Amino acid sequence: MNKRDYKQFAKGSIYHIYNRGVNKMNIFETEYDYRVFLFRLKENLFPNNEKDTRSKLPKRQQRRKLLPPNSFELIAYCLMPNHFHLLIQQKTELPITKLISKVCTGYSKYFNKTYERVGQLFQDQFKSITIDDNEQLLWTSFYIHKNPIEAGMVENPEQYNWSSYKEYLENKNYFCNKKIILEQFNNPKKYFEYFKKDNESIVSLRYLYFDFNE
Repeated sequence: MNKRDYKQFAKGSIYHIYNRGVNKMNIFETEYDYRVFLFRLKENLFPNNEKDTRSKLPKRQQRRKLLPPNSFELIAYCLMPNHFHLLIQQKTELPITKLISKVCTGYSKYFNKTYERVGQLFQDQFKSITIDDNEQLLWTSFYIHKNPIEAGMVENPEQYNWSSYKEYLENKNYFCNKKIILEQFNNPKKYFEYFKKDNESIVSLRYLYFDFNE
């Protein structure tokens, strides 16, 4: 796995994107906070589908510019109290930097206004790791879904509301394009059973990322 400079994103490539709050502070305090972040993400992934929802927002928010449709595909995600993980494919020449900047800048403004704070919310530039092969793709998706368990927040990933795990388990379309992963298995349950065979790969992945829960 190679960490990539944020200026080097390429069309067709898949990346694990992650970042945490400055000084390890929580970036999500309430259920509504999680929903705001996901809405900001969704409206830039699917700008044409969010027109009706945006029409109900204040005019100032309706005017904000969104990214061109079909620029990115979200494969998996997990939002944790003090960090986030996104598995994203870049579909055009428009770099992932544009998407993350849109989402995080907008969310930071919301968060600071809501909690009457000023200053940076996220720690430095977001981090990225290039997905080089299929095995890495599968294990990274599982690593992302397993975050709430590793943090001791739930015993089973289906108990956690802020990840794409349920979307995978139910094979329903909400945010993610799961085809690139689930088409390799007969059904969603086979996808999760695949990772019960050997946990050595998932353990090795942990050393490539921040230990967000320290």
